[in-house]
Amino acid sequence: MAYQKSIVHMDLDTFFVSCERLLDRRLNNKPVLIGGTSDRGVVAACSYEARTCGVHSAMPMKLARQLCPEAVIIKGNASTYSQKSKDVTDIIKESVPVFEKSSIDEFYIDLTGMDQFFGCMKLASELRQRIIKETWLPISFGLSENKTVSKIATGEAKPNNQMKIDYGMEKPFLAPLSIKKIPMIGEKTYHSLRQLGIRYVKHLQDMPLELVESAFGQNGTKMWQKAQGIDKSPVIPYQERKSISTERTFEKDTTDIHKLKNIILAMAENLAFQLRKGQKLTSCISVKVRYSDFNTYTLQCKISHTSADHILIPKVIELFDKLYNKRLLVRLIGVRFSQLAEGNYQINLFEDTEEMIRLYQALDAIRDKHGDRKVMRAAGIDTKTISRFNPFSGEPPPLLPNRRN
Repeated sequence: MAYQKSIVHMDLDTFFVSCERLLDRRLNNKPVLIGGTSDRGVVAACSYEARTCGVHSAMPMKLARQLCPEAVIIKGNASTYSQKSKDVTDIIKESVPVFEKSSIDEFYIDLTGMDQFFGCMKLASELRQRIIKETWLPISFGLSENKTVSKIATGEAKPNNQMKIDYGMEKPFLAPLSIKKIPMIGEKTYHSLRQLGIRYVKHLQDMPLELVESAFGQNGTKMWQKAQGIDKSPVIPYQERKSISTERTFEKDTTDIHKLKNIILAMAENLAFQLRKGQKLTSCISVKVRYSDFNTYTLQCKISHTSADHILIPKVIELFDKLYNKRLLVRLIGVRFSQLAEGNYQINLFEDTEEMIRLYQALDAIRDKHGDRKVMRAAGIDTKTISRFNPFSGEPPPLLPNRRN
């Protein structure tokens, strides 16, 4: 028997700020900014009180200070947020049949068919209340027949509330909303739509699909479908990945320290990119060295959760320097990042400057489009290493030599 889909989208309200307020109740009802504390830093998250002043995430901290001078500014702690996210994930995991963790503070839950036994709205409401009771974190949700409408409903339900969109009411619900409410519509697309006279979702609903396709191509088709309340994307079952790694076995054992360091650097750089691509953070670094006599040694260290090259690479080199025995031939070297956590930010927003963030975003955009070997540090150009990590599959692909173009 085929059931109508019942998809819940849950989102922890101002998650980072809520975590900080649990640690310090004096922050309640005050404008709070989390991120780089210097003028060159950026805002990783902000409270609703700060948003009323025009502050938003990814804004330069200097500008945020000007807009909201009375705000309390906190550097933030990624480890705290990762643990709180895990607490919520564990509650959801034991309460529902299928769920997808789309970011550190967002979840999709497939409750299709549960109306026959329990009631989807009742189940989702009780789950929300349990999360609030056990974690003290505010959370909102939207319930509808698909992911897009549920996500938008969550946004309309906030703060700390819930909303259900009945079957057949998706299009009327979306019609009066701003076109910016549709996921995938950023500032550039929004301005293009405004130039066409499209301000509300209803305007896009009323446009012929052919016209939208001619103006925006394939993205136009997806955008038009979302405006109609159509979204067939499935909830992807969540699986926690514990680690990513890569290693290199040499055809001929070597003591060439320059070569070894260049390869270990390239490995760390590639794995860091794969972390960001898979929206992951690591808090444990391991380096492995196997000598010609097959004796294998490893060293590891704990760090604050990050996916930034400029933090990970020096740590990897430091571990390698401690591990390397200059008198022995090296057969294999490897790097492993473990104790991974979900993260929808790509780098360490709590410490890095706006310039550093833009640099990472630009480099990663090039790698996504042209391949992870197109842009890399000069020291790693002559190496032939590839990551074993595939963030979109269950098991990592085999380690293969990478061919330069």
